[in-house]
Amino acid sequence: MKADQVQIDPSWKEVLAPEFEKPYFEAIKAFLVQEKKAGKNIYPPGPLIFNAFNHTPFDKVRVVILGQDPYHNPGEAMGLCFSVPQGVKVPPSLANIYKEMLSDIGTPIPPNGDLTSWADRGVLLLNAMLTVEGGKPASHQKIGWQTFTDAVIKTISDQKEGVVFLLWGKFAQGKKPLIDELKHYVLEAAHPSPLAGGAFFGCKHFSRTNELLGEIIW
Repeated sequence: MKADQVQIDPSWKEVLAPEFEKPYFEAIKAFLVQEKKAGKNIYPPGPLIFNAFNHTPFDKVRVVILGQDPYHNPGEAMGLCFSVPQGVKVPPSLANIYKEMLSDIGTPIPPNGDLTSWADRGVLLLNAMLTVEGGKPASHQKIGWQTFTDAVIKTISDQKEGVVFLLWGKFAQGKKPLIDELKHYVLEAAHPSPLAGGAFFGCKHFSRTNELLGEIIW
């Protein structure tokens, strides 16, 4: 699939152009087309697959939060990790993120789980897998998306400076070798999921990010 066929912000289209020309990316597209033809539900909807990139152009990236794969229930996935559309119940991990923000920087807990405003402020909400089959978590883990999103992380690391990478949980922390820590800030914490037993609380990543960047991101 050629770069000009991908519905993604022009700034990303330029820096990721080599990836769009590679066979693995064509294979991703072919797989998704085949799955749709077979009547399978794929989340998020096609126009939202690159939502994170469209709300956070390459030149605007100040913070990267890494998730694993999209929510697999109807109406939840919106192409931004941890985020759900307004009107959808706030997922447990995001509820814990909100609790930490309240404790850390005093931000009142929002009435919904839509993180679009974060993305518009320079927070790239990147899932390692950009699609999932409905009802089957991690079902697209091996179709090539990680090759693409690893390239995204490395491109940010190589071509930018002073970005804060928030690595929550072992999966996200596994991406650490892709990041040049001499040029960027890497903050690690337990995953915000309730399954982590509250180990995420007290990480103070939000105040630390604001301090490192010298600006109020949250």
